[in-house]
Amino acid sequence: MNRKALRHIAGVDEAGRGPLAGPVVVAAVILDPKRPIDGLDDSKKLTEAKREALYPLIVANALAHCIVAMSVTEIDQLNIFQATMAGMSRAVAGLSLIAHEAWIDGNALPKNLPCPGRAIVGGDALEPAISAASILAKVTRDRLMVAMETQYPGYGFAAHKGYPTPAHFEALQRLGPCAEHRRSFAPVKIMLDQGQLF
Repeated sequence: MNRKALRHIAGVDEAGRGPLAGPVVVAAVILDPKRPIDGLDDSKKLTEAKREALYPLIVANALAHCIVAMSVTEIDQLNIFQATMAGMSRAVAGLSLIAHEAWIDGNALPKNLPCPGRAIVGGDALEPAISAASILAKVTRDRLMVAMETQYPGYGFAAHKGYPTPAHFEALQRLGPCAEHRRSFAPVKIMLDQGQLF
């Protein structure tokens, strides 16, 4: 076995930077080179059914994985970029195996990574470990948003997952922001500034 095969590379990606509501979810995954998983790709390119099918395969076959949800409170306190970076550091630190290197989807590296890191633009379509992290993050966040529909009915979270769709804007106008809306995001902030709180 060569040295490269012994290195634990953690793929890291997030889901939910753009929505107006709900957490941003980050996942880190160390794949097992002896147990490759067919069909890994950028989660946005896969159907919901395909992502749901791959999720248990990744959990069962990866050497380690960690999923972190950064709350709306943290997003509003830190800003979405810093909350995402903090989540990435937490996810890598939370792995049951120590990663020798973290490959991050995008063009920025978190400051507090517990290991060396490499930013890879488009990495979720290029590196299987990042693709796996992308899928875990996306499926986890979608499930959280579907559950949120029950807690906060009327917003359509199960359908639009908190993204700024016309249906979401209409619900915001009608109902006002709920506790899971990101107050630091312009459309929500404008509504609050207009005195339409709850």
